[in-house]
Amino acid sequence: QVQFVESGGSFVQPGGSLRLSCTGSGFIFEQFALSWVRQAPGKGLEWVSAIDPTEEVIYPLEAVKGRFTISRDNAKNTLYLQMDRLKPEDTAVYYCATDRYGHGRGQGTQVTVSS
Repeated sequence: QVQFVESGGSFVQPGGSLRLSCTGSGFIFEQFALSWVRQAPGKGLEWVSAIDPTEEVIYPLEAVKGRFTISRDNAKNTLYLQMDRLKPEDTAVYYCATDRYGHGRGQGTQVTVSS
């Protein structure tokens, strides 16, 4: 079955950068559109970004446009999220998933942005 393992989360000061990684298994990675979603404390899932098999990308979450970049390396079965100019409101657990609803997501990786 679909499995994801997210990593790269950390504590960072406002204005800093992080690169999240997500390794997928149990499916043909290169054939799937993949998403990053996040969940802040006490809030629901937010769809952050998605990339399709042709590497077309979207950023449905207005708050991250221009600061976050999604990419993929099919040879490594890995999805990435480069996060720059981080803000305290980016604090959340970040998950990769097969769709905007978070299906198949792993255990997530914690990102904390604070001074």
